[in-house]
Amino acid sequence: MGAWDIGHFDNDTAADFGGRVDDAEPGERADVLRDVLTAVADTGPEDYADCGEEAVAAAALIAAQCPGGEPVTTAYGPKEPLPPLPADLRPLAVRALDRLTAKNAEPLDLWEDAGADQEWLAGIAALRAVLAGASGE
Repeated sequence: MGAWDIGHFDNDTAADFGGRVDDAEPGERADVLRDVLTAVADTGPEDYADCGEEAVAAAALIAAQCPGGEPVTTAYGPKEPLPPLPADLRPLAVRALDRLTAKNAEPLDLWEDAGADQEWLAGIAALRAVLAGASGE
């Protein structure tokens, strides 16, 4: 992971994902988010969950539209505003974040190796809390 900071879009993969969201037609942007979240959320505990950076970025975009969510203001996120996102993305994002904070998850392994796992996990927990609260979990 080419990361330069701990933020949800502060790595090469997430920054590229922001561009991919912009490149999608406005009516298809929710599907772009859904696809990356589903790929991670559906990874079994015995399988290695890699490429979670996009799922974290997608979760941040969804959380930004929830009560208490932080707006995504980084230059590395999408430049175009997102339309209102379907509420069913919220529990899917929670499932994806839960998978990324469990064993066999590449982002967690990489942040552990860098000695910043607790800081990264705190950011993920904050996202999860907003998403879970907005979806009634």
